[in-house]
Amino acid sequence: MLIRSLGKVECTKVLAENRLGRLACAREGRPYVVPTYFGYEDNCLYAFSMPGKKIEWMRASPFVSVVVEELGRGREWKSVIVDGNYEELPERFQRNRAWALLSKYSDWWEPGAFKPVTQPMADHSDHVFFRILIDQLSGREAKETDLLP
Repeated sequence: MLIRSLGKVECTKVLAENRLGRLACAREGRPYVVPTYFGYEDNCLYAFSMPGKKIEWMRASPFVSVVVEELGRGREWKSVIVDGNYEELPERFQRNRAWALLSKYSDWWEPGAFKPVTQPMADHSDHVFFRILIDQLSGREAKETDLLP
């Protein structure tokens, strides 16, 4: 097995070709990690959620990390870690851009729209479109090696 670091171009390729990541945020010294669908564009990850713990914590402390994993054949894999800053998209054109990027997939709103308890119906939706502005990227790859000549 050979483990090697990925360059920036390779990391961005993993982000562009995947859409499920694990979003990590922290508040008062406690970590919280959740799965989230995302879209990648222009050094940002775009995502959607209903209000809840994740949004509350990111509003309180906008420094977050996202890990994206890509499984290969056998024991091969790639993983990319994004460190960045949470930013809500309050303006209509920003939300429309995020929606256009995310809605390329029929289930783009999952898991951000589901909650364990059914929420009461309202006349409007409190959904939140947001992006993670990428500060740092790092990645690794595991490749099987053939030691036989």
